[in-house]
Amino acid sequence: MTSMELACLFKDQPLSRYSTYEIGGQAKFLALPRKDTDVLDLLEIAQNQGLHPLLFGMGSNLLFPDEPNPDTLFISTRSHMEISINQDRLHVSAGTPMSLLALIGAAIGTSDFDFCFLLPGTLGGGVYMNAKYFSNHISDYIDRVYYVDLDDFRQGIQSISVEHCEFAYKQSIFQRKNWFIISADLKIKQLPDHPEALQPFLAQLDRGMLENSSLQVFSSYYMKWLDRLKQEHDPTAIPMRSIITDRNGKLHFEYPSCGSVFKNNYSIGEPIGKLADRLHLRGTQHGMAMISPVHGNVIQNRGGAKAEDVIHLIRLVQESIDKHYGFVPEPELVIVS
Repeated sequence: MTSMELACLFKDQPLSRYSTYEIGGQAKFLALPRKDTDVLDLLEIAQNQGLHPLLFGMGSNLLFPDEPNPDTLFISTRSHMEISINQDRLHVSAGTPMSLLALIGAAIGTSDFDFCFLLPGTLGGGVYMNAKYFSNHISDYIDRVYYVDLDDFRQGIQSISVEHCEFAYKQSIFQRKNWFIISADLKIKQLPDHPEALQPFLAQLDRGMLENSSLQVFSSYYMKWLDRLKQEHDPTAIPMRSIITDRNGKLHFEYPSCGSVFKNNYSIGEPIGKLADRLHLRGTQHGMAMISPVHGNVIQNRGGAKAEDVIHLIRLVQESIDKHYGFVPEPELVIVS
């Protein structure tokens, strides 16, 4: 395919709609692939038109620029949700929300993916960052990852087993290779009680709500679905109360944000949020961006913040911690230039 005519390709889209930060200027080109082949077609178009493809999921770990490069083709996989089950394996496409894995588990009768509940972002981003919640990592459940080598996309979709993915704390091989994650096979350790419930459950979902990047919409929708599943099944079989209490207690969904901005440095012995708290950085504001009043590792968009406002606070935290503790915190937030 060589033309710009593709059903999933759009022009002049505000990137603020495609990021949990709700920050970003007008993208000249943005695409929402729904199938594996759409991704390959879009890469072909980008090459033929001299565009730089930037692939992402829900935009939960990205800070988009206030003035995007007009030569960038922004490709979000949020519309690519294909899910199937085969005995003890769940095949999940990259655009599937991480939180949806928890609801799927509740629907089919396994608690394996409870830790994913209320984690913003998609499976693709989760695999890329080796998403974790307390002691649980998504890599604990991965069997095989399917990807496209962006340096030679005409090879088509390739795969790699979990043993070769180099997973560690918020690390994976995908961070040092120019590979884009398409899907993954996930191991189901606690075999589901009713796997046949998967497709009927998926058929009831509102795709528009699943594809929305607003954290308030996200949390409200998933909480309502969890309540519904509790009514349909034994409430004691869906033990996510502690997760809900923890996530809501940190007010993660009150304002647009990316969640934690920095990776924790475990050689220091304390998380970045606590170090920032000790330096009295909570509540510090620049423009309409603010370091959360309740969590020093979260920077919020308090309404109309610009990318430069968030970047200013990132540098403030880095400089303050470097001055007092002798190291520069590494962002897990990806700043798109």
